Amino acid sequence: MTSAVATRPEDQATQKPRRLKTNLGFSDRVFRGVARSGGALVLVIMALVGAFLAYRALLALRKAGPSFLTTQEWNPDSGAFGIAAVIVGTILIALVAIVVATVLAVGVALYISEFAPRWLRGFLIASVDLMAAVPSVVFGLWGAFFLQWEVLGLSRWISDWFGWIPIFRVHGATRHDPLATETVYTSSTFIAGLVVALMVAPIACSVMREAFSQAPPGEREGAYALGATRWGMIGSVVLPFGKGAIIGGTMLGLGRALGETIAVVMIISPVFVIQPRILENGTSSVSSLIATHYGESSPFALSALFAAGLALFVMTLIVNFIAASIVARSRSGAVSEV
Repeated sequence: MTSAVATRPEDQATQKPRRLKTNLGFSDRVFRGVARSGGALVLVIMALVGAFLAYRALLALRKAGPSFLTTQEWNPDSGAFGIAAVIVGTILIALVAIVVATVLAVGVALYISEFAPRWLRGFLIASVDLMAAVPSVVFGLWGAFFLQWEVLGLSRWISDWFGWIPIFRVHGATRHDPLATETVYTSSTFIAGLVVALMVAPIACSVMREAFSQAPPGEREGAYALGATRWGMIGSVVLPFGKGAIIGGTMLGLGRALGETIAVVMIISPVFVIQPRILENGTSSVSSLIATHYGESSPFALSALFAAGLALFVMTLIVNFIAASIVARSRSGAVSEV
């Protein structure tokens, strides 16, 4: 027979929770040290890159001042230069890309994790991962010489039926006119965004697929026991569990889309005015600006390009940090860290 020993209130007040300590072996301590050193090294390199960009951009930023963020023109040697137009173009291309890529990534990730036969699953995973290894210049060539001409009909249809929405309006295009020229739809934000979407979709798909496959089996079986269909189980268990991964994977893809260069350069027709109409010919981006003007720039113009690169670096860094924090705070991220 056991008896409980009463604890006095003053003893309870003085008691402190015990800290649990783990005695790590030599290999565990080495692994932890290497992991911490690697993480610290990455942060140091990123800080050095940012400091280098800021140092090289200082000359142009001192002369331009706050107008660097509001000026559309890009002519550094004459003193009129800014990133307002290229920042807007960069964001619009990235948004088009991420909208298309998210739909593709979610669909492919769900098919691989929930519907594909086991014998086919490994092949599909390898194929999606290999898409991320295709050089961007290959996507650029494919987009410029094939995809661009195949989607002109889609661009015209969107403009005809949704031209009342400002972003889908195309100046110089007449609704339902079969003789209207199609060149107003080429080299547009929409086409560049489609090509970039195919480049960033594998990244987002890998994050989402990993999260979907980790959805708790008990919750899956509980949904089936309550009479849910497969789609009902996916909607009530898999998608809520992987919500953080969907958002995080989308934003990781957005970080890649913001900095895409070669494929965008090969497709777009650069203009240095704010171009909010995504179906219309002409747009620009920060990365394409740097790629096309780097070789012919004077020392001061080169400093201005470094300033544009610094702005893109900060944007990409913020997007990636937000994506990483969302994935880490989600249920799927918490499971993957165990």
